[in-house]
Amino acid sequence: MKKVFLITLFLIGGLAIQAQELKWYTNVKEAIKVSNKKKKPLMLFFTGSDWCGWCIRLQNEVLKTPEFNKWAQESVILVELDFPRRTAQSDEIKKQNDELQQAFGVQGFPTVYFANATVNKEGKVNFEGLGSTGYVAGGPTAWLAVADPFVKNSALKGKSKKSKKD
Repeated sequence: MKKVFLITLFLIGGLAIQAQELKWYTNVKEAIKVSNKKKKPLMLFFTGSDWCGWCIRLQNEVLKTPEFNKWAQESVILVELDFPRRTAQSDEIKKQNDELQQAFGVQGFPTVYFANATVNKEGKVNFEGLGSTGYVAGGPTAWLAVADPFVKNSALKGKSKKSKKD
């Protein structure tokens, strides 16, 4: 009986952990659809995942922590725009990431942009920049203190737009 209980508890715990895993989009147009549906801004993470030391530090010290996980699930739609040296990518993803790097003027890694986005009738993406950051020393608390105001400003803009229409 104890074995059945422990196995059940283990399986439920495994499902709970799996359910809380963050979804990182690599296709920005797909992420934009989700962003607009859920009314959350995009967090665009420009990274060199397999070579950039500061990117790896940001991942380990912030982006893989429970504090970030909780905040991200409530606040943003995550987009990873990777520029790896050793990891293969499709030509489509490379092209998309290069275009976004140019559009946002990203010159170094890691760079994190917060933005709202819409796609017009012709399929062209329009971004409304909310702010940007990179690596911030001090772990998730310090990083979130920098990032959170960009997301809150996005929410305030949405509320002010609604109040103007009413």
